[in-house]
Amino acid sequence: MTSLQRVVASVAHVEPDRLPVDLGSTSVSGVHVGVVYRLRQALELDPPGTPVKVTNPYQMLGEVAPDLLDTLGVDVIGMLGPRTGFGFPNADWKEWALADGTPVLVPGGFNTEYEPDGSLLLYPQGDKTVPASGIMPKDGFYFDGIVRQEPIDEDNLNIEDNLEEFGPISDADLAHFGREVERLSKSDRAIVASFGGTGFGDIALVPGIGLKHPKGIRDIEEWYVSTSLRPEYIKAVFERQSEIGIENLKRIHEVVGNEVFAVLLTGTDFGTQRGPFISRESYLNLFAPFHRKVTDWVHEHTMWKCMMHSCGSVVSLIPDFIDAGFDILNPVQCSAEGMDPRTLKDRFGDRITFWGGGVNTQKTLPFGTPDEVWDEIRERIQIFAPGGGFVFNTIHNIQAGTPVENILAMFGAVREFGQYGDE
Repeated sequence: MTSLQRVVASVAHVEPDRLPVDLGSTSVSGVHVGVVYRLRQALELDPPGTPVKVTNPYQMLGEVAPDLLDTLGVDVIGMLGPRTGFGFPNADWKEWALADGTPVLVPGGFNTEYEPDGSLLLYPQGDKTVPASGIMPKDGFYFDGIVRQEPIDEDNLNIEDNLEEFGPISDADLAHFGREVERLSKSDRAIVASFGGTGFGDIALVPGIGLKHPKGIRDIEEWYVSTSLRPEYIKAVFERQSEIGIENLKRIHEVVGNEVFAVLLTGTDFGTQRGPFISRESYLNLFAPFHRKVTDWVHEHTMWKCMMHSCGSVVSLIPDFIDAGFDILNPVQCSAEGMDPRTLKDRFGDRITFWGGGVNTQKTLPFGTPDEVWDEIRERIQIFAPGGGFVFNTIHNIQAGTPVENILAMFGAVREFGQYGDE
């Protein structure tokens, strides 16, 4: 099978020749840039000191380039948007270094300023004349969004203020996706796209880190409170956002067609370590109608598969995710309460594809031994792989400081245990 055929089969709940693998196709299945650098060095893909591109400054994710995909046997490739979450283009690369000295390349708009305490500020759209929208603590690994909440006038809340970043797609952005699909379709890999605009209530997006002067409800606590105290306002925001999002998807589909296999439609988290973040009633009332509106359009007008990301314990909501039209669930956080792999496979394995769940990135992968990584992956494959419906991926992004020997053990285990049939 080709990589694309392998992924198509598994998502259709048919056993392929071997387990399909993802690494780096989305902002929730990626690798910290420092780890990418060390991995490339260990595999002798680059001369020492060769920098790696930072494709996602918010999470400091590194580019997983085609030669690395080839070396590791990865079956999926990502189609990212033209700009970072901070609003500046992924272009005009320049040299930079992580706190530990690792050489990287960052986009030209990656303009920073150090604070007296050693923390690092980053600016929306690269504009240092406006307040910073991101901050990395001294010797840190990632940027946190900075809340820049203007005073809320309760009597004059305007939904348009919370929709500034979700406007109609530009011709320039459409041209970007056109170029990307032409480039990526030359590969035999499954293309997963992140077009943006349909992540209703994604808390990482609420502060508007890519906006110079965000208006509306932008404080994280205030947003969560609003889902209870201002539900009609939130619904009105989501209703308009869904209209804009679907219109954008229509235009994008005209450009990329069905060369794209799956689309990451939402990264909103609905779970914590111990249980759902919201009640089932709240999900069904506030989110499910808009999820269904988008997935219905995708299924009726394209051949794309609908992927959603939600961390945490969401086992009680998975039936509703399925009813809302999602084909794929990521990251499958098996360490969260109630997310036992066997339970998930037995209850839902024939109705949704688990894209993730392969190994714990909070404990086993960063802090375990290669043997412990090997054993956990063997167990997860034995549970999730039968009957298809499983694309191997770590549980969310591979974090900074993860030992390279553990990552190599991970791919070794996938090769060892990921064969179907008699192979």
